[in-house]
Amino acid sequence: MHKPEFVAADVEIVERETPFKGFFQVDRLTLRHRLYRGGWSPLLRRELFMRRDAAAALPYDPQRGEILLVEQFRVGALEWRDSPWCLEMIAGIADKDGETAEDLIRREAVEEAGITLGEMEQIAHYMPSPGGSNERLRIFVARADLSGAGGVFGHEGEGEDIRAFTVPVTEIPALLASGQVDNAASIIALQWMLLHRSSLDARWR
Repeated sequence: MHKPEFVAADVEIVERETPFKGFFQVDRLTLRHRLYRGGWSPLLRRELFMRRDAAAALPYDPQRGEILLVEQFRVGALEWRDSPWCLEMIAGIADKDGETAEDLIRREAVEEAGITLGEMEQIAHYMPSPGGSNERLRIFVARADLSGAGGVFGHEGEGEDIRAFTVPVTEIPALLASGQVDNAASIIALQWMLLHRSSLDARWR
């Protein structure tokens, strides 16, 4: 198994500032770190997008052979995508003290899709963009009864306008090939479903 040559102690933070703090926070770090070739790097300045941990879930109905996705406007897709309305999984940021990732996703499932999640399995835990953000994201697959699921949902107080809809699992390959799903969490979850559906059905049916 690979073992990194360096650890956190091999980074020296000389200065840390917070030039912006709003809904999100940006920190500016002046630091140096040890080098593979020996010695230390020169002082580097790096901006770090500070985000709380987040979680996302792919609801799956093993009886109907369907998953649920949501579609909503995303400002980050505004300037380079034909449509800034993105296909995604149910997701949220851990902004309530003491709330577990599982509880967060159960709450978001009600708010974003009007559904109740059953058994959940974590399928990934990763950093979406470690070059500039400290965010960590947990991805789950969640058992759900999707009969009658779908519609428009969202927390009006947070400006959410979310369309939820179901998709047959058999359509996942075409959905991935179309390029309509272009966020990492959803791609990871959909590919995982293609690889593990049989074993998941054996446990959940």
